[in-house]
This record gives sequence, structure tokens and C-alpha cells, in this order.
Amino acid sequence: MIISRTPFRVSFFGGGTDYPIWYREHGGAVLAATIDKYCYITCRCLPPFFAYRSRIVYSKVETVAANHQIKHRAVRGILGYLNIEEGVEIHHDGDLPGRSGLGSSSSFTVGLLHALFALKRTMLTKDRLAKTAIHVEQSVLRENVGDQDQVLASYGGFVRIEFRPNAEEGDFQVAPVILPSERRRVFQDHLLLFYTGISRTASEVVQEQLMRTEENRPSLHLIRQMVDEALTLITGNGPLEDFGKLLHESWLLKKGLSSRISTSQIDEIYDEARRAGAIGGKLLGAGGGGFILLFAKPGDHLRIKQRLKSLLHVPFRLESHGSQILHYDPDVDGHEAQARENPPAEMAEVRGDL
Repeated sequence: MIISRTPFRVSFFGGGTDYPIWYREHGGAVLAATIDKYCYITCRCLPPFFAYRSRIVYSKVETVAANHQIKHRAVRGILGYLNIEEGVEIHHDGDLPGRSGLGSSSSFTVGLLHALFALKRTMLTKDRLAKTAIHVEQSVLRENVGDQDQVLASYGGFVRIEFRPNAEEGDFQVAPVILPSERRRVFQDHLLLFYTGISRTASEVVQEQLMRTEENRPSLHLIRQMVDEALTLITGNGPLEDFGKLLHESWLLKKGLSSRISTSQIDEIYDEARRAGAIGGKLLGAGGGGFILLFAKPGDHLRIKQRLKSLLHVPFRLESHGSQILHYDPDVDGHEAQARENPPAEMAEVRGDL
């Protein structure tokens, strides 16, 4: 049995510049961090004693005789990509709801890939795990997703990620944001996270934004520049409130990228938070709903919470580990032994890159 734990993330700056349609021509960057809320994946080889071949447990329970019968699109796609035909049992548990702007879909993909490779006695580097997840989501599942979520889920931490122009799929550079412990603590204490209760599918929300990429060129250049401005502010000695002001400016720019990023309800929530003392903030992820991140002086947090009492406040801390294998005990049976003797081509290629 294998258990993987993969973090969710909050993105501060640069969202929208991590899509290949943009960064392959212009380059891109994001400033983001993973948090102590996780996606857990448990998987094992399933002995051939049951009336079904595989069992998939998430918000639904699927028991199937063959992989093509699996309704969960990501599970079906990943099992096919890895050429896994033997019976498996996969359980998913998450600390927070999916489709909420915290990169949960990519955390699931990264966590499942991590666990299934471990089940086959293959341990991936963080770099290879991220690149494999990017390939799976963009080229196998054909999702309208960028590259930042897979990288963050794999690497973890508070990081700046650069996406190089004229690059192949999944070409990025990860640099940790180095802060004195006290400034990191004070920065963390300025952050608030609220759940709007609105669920949406990121791939659908972002479709209009991608179609308007050329039209949005000036805004995307500014959004990219804000990454470096924010990094200078957070690593310097100036007031952290300037970071919050820049976050507000970035949110105003992001809202203009697509009509589906914000709604009148979300705008009202954000305006109420600002009236209660929030310096800046943003809706996380592609937009349309999910979680909203606010930046405010700690002394104003209680007033903001009272003003937004209809929303669920979610306390969190930043984390630095990325996807991990918490339990490693690969099943040793006929299926697993056969897989070791005849590894899929994709797995053999990855082994050569470790």
C-alpha cells in the first residue's frame, strides 16, 4: 500500500502568464506558496478475489471490470498513460473541497502519479514529477490549465517560478523565496482565507481568457512585471502593506482578463472586506468562485471576519515539503512482479531520468 500527501496552493502574483500559449512567446512567472491543506491518495494492487477488477473511491465509489469503464476522467487517463492494466484500489481524501481555486485538480494528478509510480517501486524527482503531471494534464487529459499548479504541488514551499519563452512543454525554474523567520511570520499573519461556497470547473472558466490572450497582452505583461515587484517588496525591509496594495492592483488587472473571473457576488465580498480593513486580495485560481485570499493587518482580522461572517474562514499556514510518500509498502504479488519484468515505456523512460 502507498499513501501520498500533496499540498494545495495559494497564488499571489503572475497567474495567467503560466499558460503555454503565453509564456512560450513572452515568458512568464508566478509568485506562490503551498499551504498545510492536502490531498491524500491511497493506492494498492487489488488481489483477484473480488467481483470487480478495480475500485476507485472519491466523492463516489466506482467498481469496474476494466479501466475504460472508470468514470473519473483523471484516474482513467493516468492509468492509461502509465499502461497499468492490473487491478488497483485508489482512495482520495482532501482537506478542502475541489474546484475551489487552490490547485486541487493538479494536486490530485501529482499525488496519484506519485503514488502509482511508488507502487511500481519508482521514485520520481520533484522535477520529473512536475513535468509528468504537466504533460498528463495538458497533453493526455487536454485540460485548459497552466503549469504553476503542478510545479507547486510537486516542489512545495514559497517560491518564484519562471517559465521560459521558446521552451518545450514543462520548462521552468523554481527559486525559493528566502525570508528571515520573523518577516515570514509577520507576512503569514497578514493572510486570511475564506471559502465563498461557489464551485466551478477551472478548465471551463479559463477558456474565454485563453481566447483573449492577444487582446490581453498589455495586462499580462503588467501581471508578469508585478511578480518581480512583489518579490522585491517581500524580501526587502519596507512595510508589508505595500505587498497588499500591489495585490489589489493585480486583482483589478486579473478581473479584466475575462468576464468569467469575477461575479457581482464576488465583487461584493471583496468590497466588504476592503471596507472592513483588507488592503488587498484576490480570488484564487482561474476565478468564478472558490476561495478568496485577503491581505490585512493582523489587528483588522477580527473586523474582517465579522463582516464576512456568512463565509467560512479557513486558518492555514505555509508549508515547504511538496508532494510526499507518507507510507511505502508496495504489494508483492504476481501483478506487481509482472509489471517489474515488463515496465511500460513511459515508466522505463522516467527511470532513466532519475
